[in-house]
Amino acid sequence: MLVSAAEVLRERGAAGVTIDEVLARSGAPRGSVYHHFPEGRSQILREALDFAGYEIGASLDEAARESTTVLLRRFVELWENALLTSDYTAGCPVLAAAVGSGEDEHQLTSVAAEIFSRWRDAAKQSYLRDGFDAAEASGLADITLASMEGAVVLCRSVRSLQPLHDVTAQLEFLIKAKEFVTKFGVPTLDS
Repeated sequence: MLVSAAEVLRERGAAGVTIDEVLARSGAPRGSVYHHFPEGRSQILREALDFAGYEIGASLDEAARESTTVLLRRFVELWENALLTSDYTAGCPVLAAAVGSGEDEHQLTSVAAEIFSRWRDAAKQSYLRDGFDAAEASGLADITLASMEGAVVLCRSVRSLQPLHDVTAQLEFLIKAKEFVTKFGVPTLDS
């Protein structure tokens, strides 16, 4: 049921997550909702968001431990798969929870903030390991998350993976530029 609820969340936002839709997609009997989720729909939403955030986060954490380039490529891999398998109807369930305006979404905003904070920290640590100073790493972590999330929205609207690939190429360029500057210094007019 959590997987089904997370799928609906990424496709339709929190407002689209209904008990009937979760049951239809999961094939679970109605009684199992009340057994596993005694708080009903609000509990399903919270737990589906936690589940989705954990699943995506675990994959990103693993990639971030290798390098920022690996992290970026993992982002691309995750979103390419989600976009293509859903025929461009799926986005990020965490973003969907963070930007919603209904009562349920307000309750989910703090959960989404915690998830984004964990993803941001993984990206920041990766940038630090790649030689960026703390301020640069922090800013680049924000740019990475915002760019990737925005690219997914653009991909959905234009029904193409190109925005995701373009954003990734630009982020990789920034990383390579930093490596170059670190290795060779910044040329001046006197050089």
